[in-house]
Amino acid sequence: MSGRFIAIVGPSGVGKDSVMQALAARDPCLDLIRRVITRPGDAGGEEFDGVSEAAFEAQETAGAFALSWRAHGLCYAIPATVDAVLAAGRDVMGNLSRSVLIAAQARFARIEVIALSADHATLAARLVRRGRETDAEITRRLERATFTLPQGVKAHVVENNGVLDDCVAAILAHLYPGAMACNTGTDK
Repeated sequence: MSGRFIAIVGPSGVGKDSVMQALAARDPCLDLIRRVITRPGDAGGEEFDGVSEAAFEAQETAGAFALSWRAHGLCYAIPATVDAVLAAGRDVMGNLSRSVLIAAQARFARIEVIALSADHATLAARLVRRGRETDAEITRRLERATFTLPQGVKAHVVENNGVLDDCVAAILAHLYPGAMACNTGTDK
């Protein structure tokens, strides 16, 4: 059976990257997919492949991406290499925009959407702390925080206001009901 694409979504500052890294560290059956982003490679935050806009467009035209989208003045993509990992029966996590979830549902045979949430004050403090955006960019990201999921997208909502381990435990309990973590066999 093919693996699941686990889409981690939520507003900027909700902790998607921290949650995904903690999930991957706790569960050997979860692979993290590196996004391609038109952001300098040394911008910090998640591990990603930074490319120029021209290189991104060339890769997009060549079919190198399973999914691609634009947000916050940047281009983002999930590389098509994800297909081989899923075909091997492994679950893969990716940080997606909520706006691309309908395309993701059409693209991946098995998909789980984990929607992270946090209160406004927590989001604002995290965005300031990460230091990647100007005050104006932070304001725009916070305004977009209430963006709802597209109609027809079923998501498991998990609060990430407090302890990271609590959030991770809630996600793992949803992904693997009745188990501590994944089944390390091939029958996911």
